[in-house]
Amino acid sequence: MSSSVDQIKSRIDIVSLVSSYMKLDKSGKSWKGKCPFHNEKTPSFFVSPERGSYYCFGCGASGDIFTFVEEFEGLDFKGALKLLADRAGVVLEVYSREKQEDKSEKEKLCEVMEEATNFFETNLESNIQAQEYLKSRGLTEKTIKDFRIGWAILDWRKLYDHLKSKNFTDKEIELAGLAKTPSALGTSPLLRGREGGGRMYDRFRGRIMFPISDPSGRIIAFSGRILADDPSTSSGQVVSQAKYLNSPETPIFNKSSVLFGIDKAKESIRKNNFSILVEGQMDLVLSHQAGYRNTVATSGTALSDSTVSKENVISNLGLVRRLSPNIVLAFDADKAGFNAANRAGRIALSLGMDVKVASLPEGVDPADLISKNGGDAWKEAIKNSKHIIEFILGKVIKDAGEDTRKAGRLIREKVLPYIDAIESSIERMHFLKKTADASGIGEQALKDDLEKVARDQRHERREIEEAKEFSRESRKEYILRKLLGIILWQKSLKDSIADPDKVMEKVNLILNASKQELLEKIKTSRGDLIFEAEVFYGEKKDNLEKDVSELLRNLEKEHLNEKLGLKMRELHHAEEMKDAAKSELIMKEIKEISARKEEINRI
Repeated sequence: MSSSVDQIKSRIDIVSLVSSYMKLDKSGKSWKGKCPFHNEKTPSFFVSPERGSYYCFGCGASGDIFTFVEEFEGLDFKGALKLLADRAGVVLEVYSREKQEDKSEKEKLCEVMEEATNFFETNLESNIQAQEYLKSRGLTEKTIKDFRIGWAILDWRKLYDHLKSKNFTDKEIELAGLAKTPSALGTSPLLRGREGGGRMYDRFRGRIMFPISDPSGRIIAFSGRILADDPSTSSGQVVSQAKYLNSPETPIFNKSSVLFGIDKAKESIRKNNFSILVEGQMDLVLSHQAGYRNTVATSGTALSDSTVSKENVISNLGLVRRLSPNIVLAFDADKAGFNAANRAGRIALSLGMDVKVASLPEGVDPADLISKNGGDAWKEAIKNSKHIIEFILGKVIKDAGEDTRKAGRLIREKVLPYIDAIESSIERMHFLKKTADASGIGEQALKDDLEKVARDQRHERREIEEAKEFSRESRKEYILRKLLGIILWQKSLKDSIADPDKVMEKVNLILNASKQELLEKIKTSRGDLIFEAEVFYGEKKDNLEKDVSELLRNLEKEHLNEKLGLKMRELHHAEEMKDAAKSELIMKEIKEISARKEEINRI
């Protein structure tokens, strides 16, 4: 087989791949299991070894080994290609043939981040102070190397000058979040009085550097822990700086959709059937060193910041839920940590996850516990973790003391919303009884209040349900990217097979969107999409027109599915408002959409 894709497919059968991620049972010629892409009680996810594909009758997710890895791991095509090539033992010659000018913006930024990581690692080897600090926190040399921890020299332009010597451009260095332009800070004291202050300067200085990777292991960001004071002026005045400094949002890094350590933790999460969620980088690194490689971290505010959208929180939790529905939250035992655990826990419950909380001593975080008391203390904290509702209930009962009235108010405010978030009626009744037994409040009174809480929470529950729908890339968007990649690839050829202009016209007609609108959405990933189309179809040009026709049909079906979902929500709202005329009009539109779907299915 000539193409890299065909070689990989010949060495990895889809059943063995999917079953390495989730449980599958034989069902005739196919295999079935519970869909990893949406929450379901009855298995509707089928894998066909004959076709080399999967399909979920519940949410419509479908594809081959590449699309499965992309969706499950949260990767782009290149990330999935690299991961599967490593698994199959296939050398990707297509990468070695790719010219620098043909690489996408994301690919170039990943190269910048890799070079910066190498530079920071080299710096650490010659900095005794940074090495001693890491050892004082209990890190071994192996852990430091495994996590590629490095050191950012306390100098304005050491990294910048190094990256320039490797032929990276100012734009690439700045876009990667590694350097800043002085104009961005105006008259900040950071550069006042500095010779040559008009030039770009390093974002990270005097910090221990923790690289943050995507699920395939590509470095996409950094978190830097301050170690050395940074005098900002010629007089030696020191400006107060944050203890931790994270990379800014970049084309390859979104803090709300990245879990630190996920690339190293995913296999262990699957194997042990639970994940541990901590807050800080040091918490994660020491937890892995203590043997708990199923630990991930929230990268600062990824789950705890109230400004982070529910879609992003669900995306984060959805990623670990696909690996295992069981999670232990191990946040700092202070008020901020408690609130962060509560917020993450509530949404996790609504996703059908089993959520526990590790009880830590007051003022002690996981890193302190491990470095001061050893791995056994951490093992006990995880072993003795409690279900989040029992954990919160225990704190409420303790805070209320003998005041039954106060206990009732706190239970209504702090406990019942979590019981309401649970999907299972049996589990809700179980925790209502536990709450009644612990507080002395009658079950019926708690049930009455739970109904009121459920009404109050109705809007938030609907928000979460809608956020679930948009938390992963829709099937429509995936098909659209495929089609746009083919269009751009065909336009770059002298002799195109599928007329790119005609294909674009059909896409515009289906989505009722202009060519400019569609191309604007993919402007930062044009190179990746062309690369994907060429890799997939370059060796199979005879089937291209047939594949394009099928993609266009599927695009229209998915677009109609989205419209149908929107109309169903509008109908629900109209019926709630008792607007009969509007309900009738929406029902007519629903019938028209359904009729068109049936027509496409007959083609």
